[in-house]
Amino acid sequence: MHLPQSQCLVTGAGGFIGSHLVERLVKGGAHVRAFVHYNSRNDWGNLELVDPAVLRDVEVVTGDIADPFSIRNAMRGVSVVYHLSSLVAIPYSYVAPHSYVSVNVQGAINVLEAARGENVERVVHTSTSECYGTAVYVPIDEKHPLQGQSPYSASKIGADMVAESYWRSFGLPVAIIRPFNTFGPRQSARAVIPTIISQALRGGPVKLGGLTPTRDMNYVDNTVDGFLAVGAHPSAVGEVINVGSGREISVGELARTIVAMLGSNAEVVEDPARLRPRSSEVERLLCANDKARRLLDWQPKVDLEEGLRRTIEWFSRNLDRYKASIYNI
Repeated sequence: MHLPQSQCLVTGAGGFIGSHLVERLVKGGAHVRAFVHYNSRNDWGNLELVDPAVLRDVEVVTGDIADPFSIRNAMRGVSVVYHLSSLVAIPYSYVAPHSYVSVNVQGAINVLEAARGENVERVVHTSTSECYGTAVYVPIDEKHPLQGQSPYSASKIGADMVAESYWRSFGLPVAIIRPFNTFGPRQSARAVIPTIISQALRGGPVKLGGLTPTRDMNYVDNTVDGFLAVGAHPSAVGEVINVGSGREISVGELARTIVAMLGSNAEVVEDPARLRPRSSEVERLLCANDKARRLLDWQPKVDLEEGLRRTIEWFSRNLDRYKASIYNI
């Protein structure tokens, strides 16, 4: 399968990774239909920040992933579906767990059933490293046990299992990409790196949840490379494929690194209000990306330091978009 000239549907196109994926698909020559959540303001989320010259070549469709009719209509004539639409904020999943089932699990069923009815050539279903929970062993490969340590991760595990079932039960050409912690320009303040940067640029203190958990931080361009590879390679069908840097860093060390890069004296502190419930915290994530390297010839091209430099540069120009003083769950 060759992506140039393909008709692609990206759900969750107004999100962080989704907007970057749309941009790259258009630049690669694909015909892109972007599915964004309907609202009366006609607000397309992060697509609003995409280069207007690129956006002119995007067909934007509004709807609701939880509504099977709207997603079926959006999928007509499509050959490749990138399903990224999801509720992703872990703290909010403690508050509104039912909505995570409606959007993440039922939404996945709606996408898969529509793809089955429309005979699409490939569905790329988006998972998350949170499905693994705290590492039982490292680095974490695709055979690692899945652990629902938050309503969010439980909903994503459920969605992954539904996606796998459509491959096994109906032969739907599904590939599951499991990104580790992606970061970069346009990311919302519910994620740790935007939280650190926005607070430090405002003078601090930098208030965070747990400082000792480790994460595998992967720059968004690397993650998008993974999506494109999973969408194109025949060997990806029926597989779960990790996409991560293969390097871990603690939240505290990450924060201190960013503060130093900014030339700031902001203090990094643990805020009890931001701590996850003890058994819900994922203490360690470190990606084994051997499968992606072997099957897809994928590897991360942008390292952590360069990714942080690019991200800081973008946030420095767009700080007014962020409410650094508010805990964004």
